[in-house]
Amino acid sequence: MTMTTLRVARMFDGERLVDGGVLVLLADGRIADVHRGRAEAPAGWPVREEPNGTLLPGLVDAHVHLCADAGPDALGRLAERPEADLDGVVETSLRTHLAAGVTTVRDLGDRRDAVLRWRGPGVRDDLPTVVASGAPLTSVGGHCWSLGGEASGVDGVREAVRRRAAAGADLVKVMASGGAFTPGTDTTRPQFTDGELTATLTQAHELGLPVTAHAHALSAVEQALRVGVNGIEHCTCVTPSGARVPDDLADRLARYGVAVCATLGTDPAVVTPPEVVTMAARAGLSEAALRDGVATLHRAGVRLVAGSDAGLGPAKPHGILPETLVEYVACGIPATAALASATSVGAEVCGLARRKGRIAPGFDADVLIVDGDPTSDIRALRRPLAVYRAGQPVG
Repeated sequence: MTMTTLRVARMFDGERLVDGGVLVLLADGRIADVHRGRAEAPAGWPVREEPNGTLLPGLVDAHVHLCADAGPDALGRLAERPEADLDGVVETSLRTHLAAGVTTVRDLGDRRDAVLRWRGPGVRDDLPTVVASGAPLTSVGGHCWSLGGEASGVDGVREAVRRRAAAGADLVKVMASGGAFTPGTDTTRPQFTDGELTATLTQAHELGLPVTAHAHALSAVEQALRVGVNGIEHCTCVTPSGARVPDDLADRLARYGVAVCATLGTDPAVVTPPEVVTMAARAGLSEAALRDGVATLHRAGVRLVAGSDAGLGPAKPHGILPETLVEYVACGIPATAALASATSVGAEVCGLARRKGRIAPGFDADVLIVDGDPTSDIRALRRPLAVYRAGQPVG
């Protein structure tokens, strides 16, 4: 039996901070026990002590693109990348996430289902757990069409969903609006008819798959909510006159329990190229508008989940999730709620609530120790001291 004891100053258990000393026992890939105060380690168990450390569940990044290498136009270039290169890119991406304390990722757009073989039973447990959608379902010529997920018509989208289910996808990702990084698509309008989007939802739910919708356009967010999606990515609510999340829409998203992944957070060391700033501005996606939208969603009680859009470009490298949480706190979200969005809430949205996202006996021994208290200074997440995946130290 593999045994490890972790003694830290405090613990965020997935919902709240526990202070005054904590002892956590890891055995055979699971959390065996949790003791508060100055408990003694069992005889013969090795002990790692971090006197100023905070132990958290391993983080969940609910929006990544593992096939994308975070270079310029990373998703667009995937159309030309040889299939033989993809596994290497995916593994490098996963290792980078793990080093930052991310032990579970939800991939929401690969090239022709390349990430699906990295998820499920039997996959190596020295890398993050992968939940994946496969290629995103998009309209003909729509956002990220080059990833291989084009479909049209009610019969076409139903067949596309069936193919994803047969390939082993954990969920369906649908591009409900255009995106800023695909020339010729419109961020202010839906890409599918109500009938097509309803057929997507109906077929997916019949097969037991949740659906999350990429939606920048306000009209696309309204459409996605109307047909009953489980989640919305971005939710920027762009119109021809700008981006703003209406209070009544936020209230309805909260009432119906829709999970929203706002995909904030960029590498502060990377200067965004002027052409990207211009492109985002044309789409109404200013930093101020994005933060204001997240603040509106939080005030309404919307179930916010943390996802970084990692891999998209130089400002969105893999392992950037701590910056997403820094941004959430800058929007006025309490640090404990921000941390929950990347632990217990993230695990729930990924369908893993019984195994991950909490520090409790029986849960997977995926844990992160950071230097300092992230509930009082969220930037402590930038200072990982140790990461354990399935009870084994990383690095």
